Amino acid sequence: MTGETKLPHPVDLKALEKLAEVAVHVGLNLAEGQDLVMTAPIEAQPLTRLITRHAYKAGAGVVTTVFSDPQATLERFENAHDASFDKAADWLYEGMGLAYERGAARLAIAGDDPMLLAAQDPEKVSRANRANSTAYKPALEKIAGFDINWNIVSYPSLAWAKTVFPDDPDAMAVAKLARAIFAASRVNQPDPIAAWREHNDQLHSRSAWLNGKRFSALHYTGPGTDLTIGLADDHEWSGGASMAKNGIVCNPNIPTEEVFTTPHRLWVEGHVSSTKPLSHQGTLIDDIRVQFENGRIVHAAAAKGGDVLNKVLDTDEGASRLGEVALVPHSSPISASGILFYNTLFDENASCHIALGQCYSKCFIDGDKLSSDEIAAKGGNSSLIHIDWMIGSDKIDIDGIDANGNATPVMRGGEWAD
Repeated sequence: MTGETKLPHPVDLKALEKLAEVAVHVGLNLAEGQDLVMTAPIEAQPLTRLITRHAYKAGAGVVTTVFSDPQATLERFENAHDASFDKAADWLYEGMGLAYERGAARLAIAGDDPMLLAAQDPEKVSRANRANSTAYKPALEKIAGFDINWNIVSYPSLAWAKTVFPDDPDAMAVAKLARAIFAASRVNQPDPIAAWREHNDQLHSRSAWLNGKRFSALHYTGPGTDLTIGLADDHEWSGGASMAKNGIVCNPNIPTEEVFTTPHRLWVEGHVSSTKPLSHQGTLIDDIRVQFENGRIVHAAAAKGGDVLNKVLDTDEGASRLGEVALVPHSSPISASGILFYNTLFDENASCHIALGQCYSKCFIDGDKLSSDEIAAKGGNSSLIHIDWMIGSDKIDIDGIDANGNATPVMRGGEWAD
């Protein structure tokens, strides 16, 4: 066959093809005639080609892929003039935003080296991130607002695999990461699409229970944690497949084990400690400890990466407030694997977590009809960033607090209480 995909690393091609099918038919639920904008590390070409194949088989209009090259990224940090780090490819993001306005779907393939920028000047990294986030925000708002169907899946790049399995030979590390990705993405099952249908039903059931309770807040207790997170007015819990504003039901994250909603940006009180490291732009931020007052982080520290954490919090006014709260049982498959993926898409699905920064408008009743001002009035947060970090474990209890102050067990020892 012409154009046959060849794999540079020991990745199961049949499983990779199943992942491509899941991305197109479960993740995106790509509509006939719909264009697709895809981004990916250059090493992920085997997966991008398979996704492109299945997208066209599903009737895609035009599939456009934008690749990132880690070596090119390093060339910038090692050789660019200082002014470069305050610039971004705004023209590219404007084009993406226009594509989404015209109905294109969005697919991102994760797989970058999580430690790529570890040795670079953190000030330059911070400046480049800020410029990039500013330029990308108009397009990101269409994704975060679920204007379109979108999805993220992952490819086992060598650098990522060696970060996760540093003591294994290259081929073995890639093969082990690939198997872990396939298992978490449910493509190792006989009928992955049916498996996702069943999993979505379970997540929808959890969301429905929480929506029926109409809690005003969640109270977390455990080692290093005594935290009350107020929930936004008219918040709505979501999880698994959901309908975008364009009417297409999609699974944004593959894998996913969470149910999530929007906290009230002004009503978070107490202290909380991280339970897993956060890998952010080449820095491992570990043992995070923060204090909230009136919804804002007023003190933050970390055993490792504290300087980077504080730069993140200084991104803008909303960066030190919460935009998401998510519940994940400690027994989730990703947690049970015992693997630290150094990748938020996976690590957040091993633990209950919170996110600094931008909220999701879909996590409100009739959120698709709300303006940004209306979302803010209900307690939703706005920021250039959205960064998840893990606060759950088998030692954390969570109670739902109703409008009268009554408590209902939600989680005990990291597991659903009911």
